[in-house]
Amino acid sequence: MAGVVETMVREYFEQLGFLVRQERKYVTPSRREAEDGDFLVVHPQPVQGEEALPFVLGTAEVLRLARAVVGVRGWHVEVLSPARLRSVPEVLRFVEPSAWKRALHALGPGPTPHRLLVISGLPRDESERQETVEVLRRRGVDGVLPLRTILAELVGAVEPNRNYLRSDLFQTLRLLKRYGFLALPQMELFPRQGRSRS
Repeated sequence: MAGVVETMVREYFEQLGFLVRQERKYVTPSRREAEDGDFLVVHPQPVQGEEALPFVLGTAEVLRLARAVVGVRGWHVEVLSPARLRSVPEVLRFVEPSAWKRALHALGPGPTPHRLLVISGLPRDESERQETVEVLRRRGVDGVLPLRTILAELVGAVEPNRNYLRSDLFQTLRLLKRYGFLALPQMELFPRQGRSRS
């Protein structure tokens, strides 16, 4: 599943005009030092903005990033909570000093990169959510990007009548959209035959 999520993240950033570098494209029996961050991304023409970026980013805020080190942790069955961070500390390996130093070296001179974590979601409970955000900030994460945001952007960008030969992900989304599997109820002006009005 990790490969699918990484593909979605890569396509998302590329769709937005970022240059994407993946530190590794293979899995080895033991971790190597280059496996700490999943992606290094650079936007040649970031959108300018004066206000501070929120911790939970949407696409509009991502477009303001000039550079970022991106960690991808795409669990789909549970949200990122303080308990999860304690039980799986390697989630934040990409912001550890040695990994950060390698990322800065790989990116070269320029503005300080944003440390961005892609996650399935944060807790719904407000106090637990706030505690998770505080833990992430203390550990060096500058922001999180929910997978829901990534999927919504990719689905919205795909045109059902266009052929995407160079992207299996976009081609799959196109076919799902073309045959009505990705039709959003609030976007349908007329109900399809066989569906009852509710």
